[in-house]
Amino acid sequence: MKNVYFIGIGGIGMSAIARYYHFKGLNVSGYDKTPSELTAKLLEEGIGVHYSDDISFIPKEVEDTLVVYTPAIPEDLGELRYVREKGYRVIKRSRMLGEIAEGQRCLAVAGTHGKTTTSTLLAHILTESGEGCTAFLGGISRNYGTNTLISHTPTVVAEADEFDRSFLQLHPEIAVITAMDADHLDIYGDLAHVQEAFRAFASQVSADVIIKKGLPITPEDTGARILTYHPEDASADFHPENIRIDNGHFIYDLHCPGGILRDIRVGTLGRVNMENSVAAAAIALLYGIRPEAIRHAIGTFQGAKRRLEVHVNKPGIAYIDDYAHHPEELSKAIASIRDVFPGRKLTAVFQPHLYTRTRDFAEGFAAALSAVDKLILLDIYPARELPIPGVTSKIIFDRVTAPEKILISRAELMETLEREDLDVLVTFGAGDIDRFTGAITEMLLSRV
Repeated sequence: MKNVYFIGIGGIGMSAIARYYHFKGLNVSGYDKTPSELTAKLLEEGIGVHYSDDISFIPKEVEDTLVVYTPAIPEDLGELRYVREKGYRVIKRSRMLGEIAEGQRCLAVAGTHGKTTTSTLLAHILTESGEGCTAFLGGISRNYGTNTLISHTPTVVAEADEFDRSFLQLHPEIAVITAMDADHLDIYGDLAHVQEAFRAFASQVSADVIIKKGLPITPEDTGARILTYHPEDASADFHPENIRIDNGHFIYDLHCPGGILRDIRVGTLGRVNMENSVAAAAIALLYGIRPEAIRHAIGTFQGAKRRLEVHVNKPGIAYIDDYAHHPEELSKAIASIRDVFPGRKLTAVFQPHLYTRTRDFAEGFAAALSAVDKLILLDIYPARELPIPGVTSKIIFDRVTAPEKILISRAELMETLEREDLDVLVTFGAGDIDRFTGAITEMLLSRV
């Protein structure tokens, strides 16, 4: 194999694998629907990217070319139909990640939320400690400016994604499961099937599976040893004690089976990041990283882009951007922002992601968003979906009980924010809301 061709190369998981094969010296190129910051970075690194559905870009050597695609790509895309008809080896991204991880020590982080930050922190701990790892992350590490880390150490850190049951391609030595909430119901149908998939994932772990205490994973589900973690429950195997807050940064002593690791200061802000750091520390300790190295790395961790990412923090004005697109994620993020900026007026912009998710979780979204002082709600970002009759942002909006709320189109956002008297602003969503972060940052800094 000398060519790897990616259909949907601009996706966060796809671009990570593209970078890996580019580093390995293969000829890497691919298609994506629209230009983005990620595709621009790939081009900068010497990876070919084009934006038209055009088979002329596909390497002609059928036997020497592997084609990787993402399930987000429509089945009727011309390039995908062509490679299947011509006999190329065509595999999903998740299978590719499984093949890379085979024969290496795999450390995986799964969960319906929390997995990107936790896996990015775990990769940082291994890298900072000198142990090293190859990491495939679902976000851009702010410490390294990439979603791919490459090392000669035969250890892979993988964000184990439940979408399309992708994580069932992995067979980790140690895994963390952070949450098992109802999500991706367009694929799973209901919570029971989501939980069934997570139990199947747990059954594939060989040594230790660390679950957030309370999740329905039992010894009947896995041959691995089960350990627990929790941000508050003192009966969990790994939990914080003596918690203090210093200007939004949590400091705690980690109680673990081997004793107590004192005075861990979390480099990223908020309670949710303390919880993520407990999970990452647990897997790192079981892997064998020195406690001192873990403490140091948690303190120097800058987080992942779009995970409670602070863009402005000046007297009288703060702006944070976050990827939250599920009610549980929104609730945790809002609570964390309240911890960091107590008593201040919180204005949230939320762009719902997918018609199915909006339909399935309208009440949950409304309950979570009712905890802000003012909500600016945008239209649904459709991603891979076609509209569903009767499903619009209004079904969330009508249920929200926040003191102030407005419903606007994406095109009206900047003009609306320019008129607002803002104190703490947060933008939420998994669609294209992040395209506004530069303009919002510039606008707010001009007010200081």
